[in-house]
Amino acid sequence: MNTHPKDERAEQGQTDEMARENGAEAAPAAEDAAPVSEEDVLLRLAKENEELKERALRLAAEMENLRRRTQRDVADARVYGIANFARDMLVVSDNLQRALQAVTEEARAEADPGLKALVEGVEMTERAMLAALERHGVKRIDPQGEKFDPHFHQAMFEVPNPEVPNNTVVQVVQAGFVIGDRVLRPAMVGVAKGGPKGDAPSQPEGAAGNSNGAAPGGV
Repeated sequence: MNTHPKDERAEQGQTDEMARENGAEAAPAAEDAAPVSEEDVLLRLAKENEELKERALRLAAEMENLRRRTQRDVADARVYGIANFARDMLVVSDNLQRALQAVTEEARAEADPGLKALVEGVEMTERAMLAALERHGVKRIDPQGEKFDPHFHQAMFEVPNPEVPNNTVVQVVQAGFVIGDRVLRPAMVGVAKGGPKGDAPSQPEGAAGNSNGAAPGGV
């Protein structure tokens, strides 16, 4: 379709008029924008500086916590790192002890020099093993005559005995061991029942005969 020259001039005039109106409207907006003062700049910089300081303090606190956790983990690894190995060695020590118990006093007295030397060698081996474990922080628990402590002892049975304070350990079935401040193996014991209360703690419910007496803090 052919456009008449007059129509083209009319459209061009309308376009120029709209452009002038838009420019007239934009100009006051630019003129109304207030310049940024030095005080505003300083306030903004102070706020950013405060935020950076807080961020730096949080980061420093996190690094300090990480350092302490690492130190604690290293210390725990140094003390408790041999727990599994020590537990396995206790099995060997138990077997040596059973072997010694199998030889009665009468048999020792009547034994020939070879058997006596063998028994003495087994005793020396057991003592050396326990001494080596103790040098690495593993200590023996032998609570004969002590108060029953569920944190370190495992009650296997009760022994009626009115002459002994209630909850006193009257028999040690198997010695216990600790490593550092944790229980490696609770001592298996028999406790007195029926005697005076004295200063002995009350026996916890279900302690006697409990076959799952792993003490709190065990490794």
